[in-house]
Amino acid sequence: MVGLGAWSLVGAALIILLLPRSLEQCGHILLSAPTVRLGDQVTASCIITQNCSHLGTEWRIVWKLEPELHPRERQRHLPNGTLQSTITLPHVSHSRVLLSCCLHWGNSLQILDQAELQAGYPPTAPHNLSCLMNLTTSSLICQWEPGPDTHLSTSFTLKSFKSQDKCQTQKDSIPDCVPEDGQSHCAIPRKHLQLYQNMSIWVQARNALGTSVSPKLCLAPMDVVKLEPPTLWALEPSPAVAPPQPGCLRLRWETWKPSLYIEQKCELRHQPRLGEAGWDLVSGLPARTPQYELCGLLPSTAYTLQMRCTRWRLPGHWSEWSPSLELTTAQRAPIVRLDTWWRQRQLDPQTVAVQLFWKPIALEEDSRQIQGYLVSWRPSDQAGAEPILCDTTELNCTFQLPSEAREVILKAYNTAGTSHPTRVVFLESRGPPLGRLHTTARDPHSLWVGWEPPRPQPQGYVIEWGLSPPSPNGSPMTWRMEHNGSIAGTLLQENIRPFQLYEITVTPLYQDTKGPSQHIYAYSQEMAPSHGPELHLRHIGKTWAQLEWVPEAPELGKSPLTHYTIFWTNTQDQSFSTVLNASTHSFVLHGLEPSSLYHVQLVAASQAWTANSTSLTLMTLTLEESELHILLGLFGLLVLLICLCGAAQFCCRPRISFSCPAFRTLACHLSPRSRCWRRKRRSHGPASPVTAQGPVASPPLSRPMCSRGTQEYLPLSLRPSLATATRCFMCRC
Repeated sequence: MVGLGAWSLVGAALIILLLPRSLEQCGHILLSAPTVRLGDQVTASCIITQNCSHLGTEWRIVWKLEPELHPRERQRHLPNGTLQSTITLPHVSHSRVLLSCCLHWGNSLQILDQAELQAGYPPTAPHNLSCLMNLTTSSLICQWEPGPDTHLSTSFTLKSFKSQDKCQTQKDSIPDCVPEDGQSHCAIPRKHLQLYQNMSIWVQARNALGTSVSPKLCLAPMDVVKLEPPTLWALEPSPAVAPPQPGCLRLRWETWKPSLYIEQKCELRHQPRLGEAGWDLVSGLPARTPQYELCGLLPSTAYTLQMRCTRWRLPGHWSEWSPSLELTTAQRAPIVRLDTWWRQRQLDPQTVAVQLFWKPIALEEDSRQIQGYLVSWRPSDQAGAEPILCDTTELNCTFQLPSEAREVILKAYNTAGTSHPTRVVFLESRGPPLGRLHTTARDPHSLWVGWEPPRPQPQGYVIEWGLSPPSPNGSPMTWRMEHNGSIAGTLLQENIRPFQLYEITVTPLYQDTKGPSQHIYAYSQEMAPSHGPELHLRHIGKTWAQLEWVPEAPELGKSPLTHYTIFWTNTQDQSFSTVLNASTHSFVLHGLEPSSLYHVQLVAASQAWTANSTSLTLMTLTLEESELHILLGLFGLLVLLICLCGAAQFCCRPRISFSCPAFRTLACHLSPRSRCWRRKRRSHGPASPVTAQGPVASPPLSRPMCSRGTQEYLPLSLRPSLATATRCFMCRC
């Protein structure tokens, strides 16, 4: 068989080489349609000419669709002597596939002809067609959306014609505009346009399966003109014009030169350069008035501005937004309220030292552009300018005043001016004091301070707090003013650090006076004890050990102890523990092994933390020699008693054989149910109770039957039988 197969291959090769024409010329493929819709069926025929008749009859035609072989379906001879093989593909699922007609002869497969089969969809109508007139390029640019992919080569053509009416009749044709491959826009040159004449425009899509067109547009090129954006500039200051007000910007713009003859309207949008604010739009700006003052902005803020324009009173498209212009608004004088507080110290009868504190509270948004503060004082007997006591950028100032001075003036300023003056009146303490003052640590970074409001109700409170004692760097006390006189407490969160002692001062404020200040000390969070108590061994025995410890003295700011836990471990890693309350200062460990090593540790716990004390290692005492002898003696005596009791129980157990005549006689006389016993009892009268260990027990004797005195309780006639039965029993045993 191998030889035959090899010969067939060689023969096929020789025939192919000797043929005047190649096998490709033996047949060709005819398709019912080279392009079909995806999912449709297609029929293909392979015509075998007479040139292949010399191959004989040992060959057949097969079809190949890409890598897959398909058997022939129908094959018939035509009248002209050719052979036709036909195949039907019911569903074409690929957009592009190669179909081959092959000759299977022997063990070889020769391709006779190939045909490419394409599948796809007809084009859908293009949509969203729009056009605009670009004056820069002097062309009408139209764009559209082509629709879904057809999987076939699809061409698009922009078609148009001129019309005098509303595009109902065609006047002059305009050359088609064909976009480049893959593009969905096309430009009609200016030479084919009449700017103020209507024209009809549509898009045509075409492929092998059909043609579709978009809805038509009817427009005049100048109605869809799109202008170029203007250019923005900052308006230069002029001596003849007053500078802009705070929160205002002045700007100008230049329109695109080719559109100077077109009447336009513009829009301006702006937003702060920093932050996340959106765009604000200003509409209806006339292009022929190329300058504008924009107000209502935040002072001292950088803004980004852009502008766009379109035709006014006529249709048109908005231009793109212009390049951005960045301008900064001018400052305005601070609009703030200054909360103030002070401390006074008498230096001498004529001079007092004043330390003044203040906090700016903005009354309007972004009105805190403050460059400094001025503190001034004018004597009542002098006129003119007020002398400056302080000019500072800090929020406090220290100065000296005569003892009769009762007020100073405080102002905030910047380059635009000063704020309204704030009168600082040094009040005397003549008001009622606060009630009970108390504090609570809410968390490591806050303190709640509460009080009982006095009567009458104050207008507000001043709360001061700081480290106690003050820190070495001399940082000032933190303070805050509460303007609500009805509150009974406030939460302090500024400059609070954990595990620190703070001094808190609360002062009530009244009309034209103040109340006395009250102080309280509090920790922001209590710390754990620095270390636990030291553990000591007081007494120790062979099976017990007494421990004691001395608790540490209470520390300020340290959390008090709540309980102790004692842990002890032997050399076999067996651990034991017990919990004691904080008032316990000693404990006895029981149940220890003699001459054993133990590791003991005491843990002191509070509500906040736990602290380990010093650990202790101890060894219990060893038993003495006399105690050991006593224990050994007691143990030996116990063993001896156990052995004796076992032997006695073994010896006294009744193992009696009834084959012994003497025993039967004795049992007859001893059994209360036997006739011998009843006869003896009738003949001798009542007798003392006698018993023997056996299945039936009578009231017990004073002594066991096996004792020496047993015969004394028997009649004389039974004593020989007892002796004989005893010998018999011993023999049996």
